[in-house]
Amino acid sequence: MSGKIRNQDEIIALFKDGQTIVVGGFANHGVPDALVSCVLESGARHLTLISNDTGDANLTVGRLIHNGRVGRMIGSHIGMNSEMVEMVAQGKIEVTLSPQGSFAERLRCGGAGLGGVLTKTGLGTIAENGKQVLEMNSERWILETPLRGDVALVRAHGADPLGNLTYRGTSRNFNPLAARAADLTVVEADCFLELGELEPDRIITPGVYVDMILAH
Repeated sequence: MSGKIRNQDEIIALFKDGQTIVVGGFANHGVPDALVSCVLESGARHLTLISNDTGDANLTVGRLIHNGRVGRMIGSHIGMNSEMVEMVAQGKIEVTLSPQGSFAERLRCGGAGLGGVLTKTGLGTIAENGKQVLEMNSERWILETPLRGDVALVRAHGADPLGNLTYRGTSRNFNPLAARAADLTVVEADCFLELGELEPDRIITPGVYVDMILAH
């Protein structure tokens, strides 16, 4: 297991000002809290956060907002986090909201090396503003561009020595998408598995996408 295992100090050293960070999780569930703590310990600021949401105020991924580390956020909603709503109203954080299905597909495209996805979601609304609209077969489509980060923070249930990952319950939300959508993927795993203990058909994220796993 030691090949991809890194201690906390090594993980903390990864984060720099101005990075784009992709964080898995959904409404405080399946969020890699220990890795969020590593970002905070690093002191990195002016981050672009790609996350479905910002959790609750000063909870899970919302801690990055509370501590003033995020300058821009791309996601599908922010309404759970009262601090985030207030900071957006004050112009302290730039926010780009994307319909949730479109947001998920943009992450998938970022991980698959695709140029984007065509969708009708948002046509004729403010979600269309500033985006390229294409006409195909006499129908109009919005081109939603890929999302990809410098570092992805992922919460998995189990990880084996090759970095193959499995998820439990609601942690299998945006984590598998986040794991593929960054140049460097760092994992927080609830438990470590021996090589061969994880049956191939249980693997959700293949180890080829995983660079580092935080040591317990």
